[in-house]
Amino acid sequence: MKTFLPKVNLELRKWHVIDAEGAVLGRLAVQVADVLRGKNKPVFTPHLDAGDFVVVINAEKVVVTGKKETDKLFMSYSGWKGGEHYRSVSDIRQRHPEELIMHAVKGMIPKNRLGRRLLTKLKVYKGAAHPHAAQMPATLKITE
Repeated sequence: MKTFLPKVNLELRKWHVIDAEGAVLGRLAVQVADVLRGKNKPVFTPHLDAGDFVVVINAEKVVVTGKKETDKLFMSYSGWKGGEHYRSVSDIRQRHPEELIMHAVKGMIPKNRLGRRLLTKLKVYKGAAHPHAAQMPATLKITE
């Protein structure tokens, strides 16, 4: 018995568009992370990048459950004394709604070189328009 290692053909990568309107943030992030890693393909290998590109549109219309809109806080630290800054989900949604989805997906991919390379294949836009029409992306439905 020999271990089968698939050849990763970079020309066969597909592009998928996901509409985040009305989707729950965590459930959306799980499915985006699976497509980025290639877990939806039969040739999935944990240490290879066999995933596809994902374009997420309408990022400002993503839904969080419960009281997370006001109670959940994201912390950033500048490195200086007293440099901690806390922002709620509603603050992030007003300024940069793309960060909500990027942060959620980043937590669901590996924390190494492979994960950083996978994250470059995720494109998030706050409106319904995106500049990737030339790649002819297919619409991917989110399962609830």
